[in-house]
Amino acid sequence: MGIFNGIIEFLSNINFEVIAQLTMIAMIGIAGPMIIFLLAVRRGNL
Repeated sequence: MGIFNGIIEFLSNINFEVIAQLTMIAMIGIAGPMIIFLLAVRRGNL
């Protein structure tokens, strides 16, 4: 049972809100260059 308590304690200490916010910022940050790349590849025709 000791290892399970350790895992539960580890998961309860993780701040999932910060992880979600950083994930969203990364997705938004990647979306900009992706749009520019698509515009360049398709010669401006989205």
